[in-house]
Amino acid sequence: MAAMDSLSDQTLEVREENHFRVASEIRNEYWDDIHKQEIVTSLVTPKRSAGWKWALLLLANQALATLAFFGVGVNLVLFLTRVLGQDNADAANNVSFWTGTVYLFSLIGAFLSDSYWGRYLTCTIFQVILVMGLVLVSLSSWLFLIKPKGCGDGSTDCMPSSFLGATIFYLSVYMVALGYGGHQPSLATFGADQFDESNSEEKSSKAAFLCYFYFALNFGSLFSNTILVYYEDNGFWTIGFLASMAAALVGLLSFLLGSRGYRYIEPHGNPLPRVAQVFVATFRKWSVPPARAEKLYETVGSESAIKGSRKIVHSNEFQFLDKAATITEKDMNGPKNEWNLCTVTQVEEAKSVLRLLPIWLCTIIYSVIFTQMASLFVEQGDVMDNKIGNYRLPAASMTAFDVCSVLICTGIYRRIIVPLVSRLTGNPKGLTELQRMGVGLVIGLLAMIAAGITETQRLKWVVPHQKKSTLSVLYQIPQYVLVGASEVFMYVGQLEFFTDQAPDGIKSIGCSLCMASISFGNYVSSWLVRMVMKFTARGENPGWIPADLNSGHMDRFYFLIAAMAAVDFVIYIACAMWYKPINFDYQEDGNGEMEMNGGEELIKSV
Repeated sequence: MAAMDSLSDQTLEVREENHFRVASEIRNEYWDDIHKQEIVTSLVTPKRSAGWKWALLLLANQALATLAFFGVGVNLVLFLTRVLGQDNADAANNVSFWTGTVYLFSLIGAFLSDSYWGRYLTCTIFQVILVMGLVLVSLSSWLFLIKPKGCGDGSTDCMPSSFLGATIFYLSVYMVALGYGGHQPSLATFGADQFDESNSEEKSSKAAFLCYFYFALNFGSLFSNTILVYYEDNGFWTIGFLASMAAALVGLLSFLLGSRGYRYIEPHGNPLPRVAQVFVATFRKWSVPPARAEKLYETVGSESAIKGSRKIVHSNEFQFLDKAATITEKDMNGPKNEWNLCTVTQVEEAKSVLRLLPIWLCTIIYSVIFTQMASLFVEQGDVMDNKIGNYRLPAASMTAFDVCSVLICTGIYRRIIVPLVSRLTGNPKGLTELQRMGVGLVIGLLAMIAAGITETQRLKWVVPHQKKSTLSVLYQIPQYVLVGASEVFMYVGQLEFFTDQAPDGIKSIGCSLCMASISFGNYVSSWLVRMVMKFTARGENPGWIPADLNSGHMDRFYFLIAAMAAVDFVIYIACAMWYKPINFDYQEDGNGEMEMNGGEELIKSV
């Protein structure tokens, strides 16, 4: 009996060894088939780190590009009403749609960056498009739209625009949208690439860079929101656009200046087929029970089958997708097919997308709040008393309070809140990214309540048959300051969250989710305005947001958004509690360096 047991064990061992050998052969052939090239031994070019010296150039580039972009965007709603003759609702919708398109283009830029071009080339190409768009904006306004000279200042009407002039203007502003939106996520991740994440100190520097990246964005917009807005509001639109063009050109040159010193990471290939392969393989193996984690299919060594990407440790969520990495007899005996068998890292990449999606969806309502600054806040300020002594404060200049709030709150958060909270929680980051985003959503909700209260008071101070209320535009300060404070928590936290939690193969796409949230927020805002006007503008009732805001109830629109944000916050809390972070396959050694875990093979006998 003992001899029989011994013989059975030996037979089982031989079968397992043969099974493992065949699985390894499949794995190695599969790897060769995907790459058709020599396996690289490092995730990046030999340069370990570029550091702050070159990252500072990228921050300067961000500030200048943002100055250029907001030189067009911050006053666009007034350009549409004063120069092109659109009414308030149409202008607000057009600006929301344009702003949404800006950040939708970020998805295109991120996809090209991760898949084909790489971050450096993507940033260069789209910044050239940005400069070209600003050249056209300047020429179209000067040659076709600002007639007579100095019109569009709030007192002198412009002549009706020609079809050609309006067409060139719209084409040019959407070129600006493509250029700015297309390079933003790649610039953020390219800056993060300058720091070696395998070093604990540089990993901390990477988090600091993303915070300062948003700081640079707001620092650049401060000039646009004050000086450029003043010139544009007084009818010098072309001068403002030319200054924006010059800033974009200098920003492009500063970016190219560091070309020989940057740290570069190769593109990882098109992620769409990789994710699709997981779902197709899962569907084909729907009747196959998923194998245990240690028996799932994975490559040997420190690198995953995705070029230049770290391996991702198996997670227990969405276990039905593990079917795609489960080795079957068909995989062993049939022709190799990446649409039948995927690696663990490939499956985890698909799982990461599913985990990030609910969090991302919850941020869209916050972006609805954020987008009001570029549309309804400006229109609200334009019908308030904007005289301070002998000086007339342009309505769009009030966004400077938002920018100052961001700059001040960023310093307070980095220097005071992080050290204080880290001592209490033991987390060196202070609040987690998800906690920060939740705080940002609450502050944004308060901003909408403040805007609604301001509008209620503005309507009380309306003088009959007068366009402007006698309530000072300075009463808008609380709503701008609250939005700025909320950005520090929401958008900086969002930028860090999606950059950290996205797999290596879709880092830029992960970063672009933050901007895609703004995009969809603008589209939702535009849809909300249309729906509100459809249901409230009936009969003799002009609706909540009519051409004459003094006869409307924009305060109710603000309170509606606040109510939506409250519901969204409850849903967000549930999603944040459910979320499980991504786990890359590395470990820290005694010197603070991170080593990849590549010693143990994950494919074993079935």
